[in-house]
Amino acid sequence: MSKRYRFLVLLIVLGVCFLFLWPTVRWYFFIPRDQQALAMESRERIRTYSSEAAGADLNLILDAARSDGNVPAKLEYLVPIARKLYRDFNLPAPEPFNAKAVLEAFSSRREVLDTIENKYRDEIFALKDLQKSAVKLGLDLSGGLSIVLQANLDSVRERLGRALTEDDRLDAMNRALEVLNSRIDRFGVTEPVIRRQGTDAIYVEIPGTADPERINDIIMGKGSLAFHLEDSEATETFNNYYRANPTSTFDASGQLINPSIIPSDVMILGYYIKDRFGLDEQARNLDGSLRYIAVKKEVGLDGNYIEEASVERNNMSAQPEVTFRLSSEGGTIFYNLTSANIEKNLAIVLDGRIRSNARITTGIRERGQITGFGSEEADNIALVLRTAALPVELEVASQQSIGASMGEDTIRQGLFALLGGISLVLLFLLIYYKGAGVNAVIAQLLNFYIMFSFLSALSFTLTLPAIAGFILTIGMATDANVIIFERMKEEMRLGKSRKAVIEAGFGKAFWAIMDSNITTFIAALFLSQLGSGPIRGFAVSLSIGVFSSVFTALFVSRLIFDFGTDVTKSKGLSVSWTTRIQDSAIKQSSNNTPRAKAASL
Repeated sequence: MSKRYRFLVLLIVLGVCFLFLWPTVRWYFFIPRDQQALAMESRERIRTYSSEAAGADLNLILDAARSDGNVPAKLEYLVPIARKLYRDFNLPAPEPFNAKAVLEAFSSRREVLDTIENKYRDEIFALKDLQKSAVKLGLDLSGGLSIVLQANLDSVRERLGRALTEDDRLDAMNRALEVLNSRIDRFGVTEPVIRRQGTDAIYVEIPGTADPERINDIIMGKGSLAFHLEDSEATETFNNYYRANPTSTFDASGQLINPSIIPSDVMILGYYIKDRFGLDEQARNLDGSLRYIAVKKEVGLDGNYIEEASVERNNMSAQPEVTFRLSSEGGTIFYNLTSANIEKNLAIVLDGRIRSNARITTGIRERGQITGFGSEEADNIALVLRTAALPVELEVASQQSIGASMGEDTIRQGLFALLGGISLVLLFLLIYYKGAGVNAVIAQLLNFYIMFSFLSALSFTLTLPAIAGFILTIGMATDANVIIFERMKEEMRLGKSRKAVIEAGFGKAFWAIMDSNITTFIAALFLSQLGSGPIRGFAVSLSIGVFSSVFTALFVSRLIFDFGTDVTKSKGLSVSWTTRIQDSAIKQSSNNTPRAKAASL
């Protein structure tokens, strides 16, 4: 491969790495701490904040409009929106275009408030997405989220219909641990801590600034999906009663005060949709009343028959939908249910809430779809359905943020040791190998840059064991440079030219470097598969480092040497204090050749 193409490959690699690394750089160096904290709040808290901030901004522009003042600087984004509204309604824009003109473009104050609130929501959610793409710090570096889950073993006893033995308790807790491990691993959280605490509790630690709301959805999601037939007559009867008695239909616990208004084989469930903030919100009827649906208590099909669940996009609306596949037995049950109830409504109930209520038009066998979710919730639901229902009900006993396990002073000392060690290695290369040491330092810096970029692309959780993997990789990359330089010294002692020395040095060192890195990668691969927690973090960083160190030592370093040979036309080569090729020596030796002597005669 020519130098031009190699240089182009290097630029492409560095450009891609910059794109990978930019979310991490932006999150930690360009986003203020208060905005970071806000982005990590729950959706409920974000909705409250956005509503309060939008209300304050609305009062601000109202005050400006009363005094015929200009639009406040922080609300200048409303001006282009207002001008577009004037154009859409074919109305002339008033002059001057002040705060009053902006308000008059909207149909109501509510519309202005919603526009401002949407602005806050979009900005905060954009920061949430940015944080998900950045490298996260582990429990030992920055702390994280600590959750204690209490198991309700009475629910297991009720399901089994007998007193629990010690084996029953142990089996239920072990299966709950297995399901939680599977969910959190698939959720994408690296290096979590999940262990039993006592006989009926589970302790969970999630590293980094994890979103507590989404993690609770993953951990606590029961995955209790069921299909129930709707009783249309009972639904109409209940809704008429509820409109007439909105305050005396349910008690404080949500139970019907007068159960006789519906048949005994029917239950009332709310129909839920997602609001603008991705939170569950009970849907409303056209008259503004809350929407309830009466469904049969008998389960038409249990969700345990689901074998696969994935998220796909609807071809027409592009909305996410959960596609599931039933077992052969479940497919038979579902077909019998749907084919016998054509033109009736079938409600899909997830964790006690109706998510969909579609009309049956034909018999359905093994495949179906669930709609009505946002993208993130669809992923969560598919995950919970794939990993099965929890064998025991869990309740959050406590949830709190925990500090870094090593303390700030220890972390600071460790980082100083890391930077000091790397600096000493680079300084040694510069002093001992002179000009070639500069080449090695450039390769090492690019190696570190590439490693961290790929960890950022994987949304990796950085811990001290992972940093140890970095250090080991730096050492291996240095070793590769040392092997190449020592081979080059051997060739220089034979009196070869710069170009021949470089070719022979890299050629003879190639397999020695590849052998050591391949064996290291195999060991790291086994560690990543068999280990867990800190061991897996160490293995992942080491694996990435193997590839980046080979690339920088054999590709980047060689390109730098070739650039000096063919572009700057350098004839000399400095590899150590005692072994070097000088330009003057090359010229003198060329003048001593027989052809040069003949020319001088």
